[in-house]
Amino acid sequence: MRDGLCTPSVLVVIGLLVMSACRHSPEATPAAFPVADRTADCLPDLPLVDATGRPFTPASLLGRPLLFDFVYASCPGPCVVLTSRMAAVAKQLGHDLGATARIVSVTVDPEHDGPPELLRFARAQGADLDGWSFVTGRPEDIDTLMARFRLTREHGADGPLHHVLEIFLVGPDGHPLRQYVAARADPAAIADDVRRASRGEHFE
Repeated sequence: MRDGLCTPSVLVVIGLLVMSACRHSPEATPAAFPVADRTADCLPDLPLVDATGRPFTPASLLGRPLLFDFVYASCPGPCVVLTSRMAAVAKQLGHDLGATARIVSVTVDPEHDGPPELLRFARAQGADLDGWSFVTGRPEDIDTLMARFRLTREHGADGPLHHVLEIFLVGPDGHPLRQYVAARADPAAIADDVRRASRGEHFE
């Protein structure tokens, strides 16, 4: 399925088969860990669109730290949990969200998630769209963006999409810094990492 950014991680998937290049037991997987390849360009110049219908280009976000996650509007539960965790991070960031950092939630179901669907999902989760973008686009462009995180979109045997339940921190230069197992990571610690990234601090 998805192997993250070549880190010794396992993606936590609810009710779905986990396929990872490097398997570890959930107990052995840390809540947060550095990425192995910090040279990846996670902000390609792609013509996406946000939940309000405005053009959105990842490359335009260079210069500030970003938190990425991957969800879809018709998700029966896990994406709501993930978005709730992101909302807790947003609360911890306070005025820094939008001013010095942003959150980007990318649909993994662009065939069905247009701006109206994402806007309804975002509003239902109480997301602050001033600093938090929900984005969609052509399936091939979503695939290109996800590939920068070494992720792929896959369907289960019974149809539902597999879930990515990790959060990704991207530095102001567009390179990845850390990954978090969303269900276990501390929102305050993630927010602190975002502020560290905005100050240009080094990550081990």
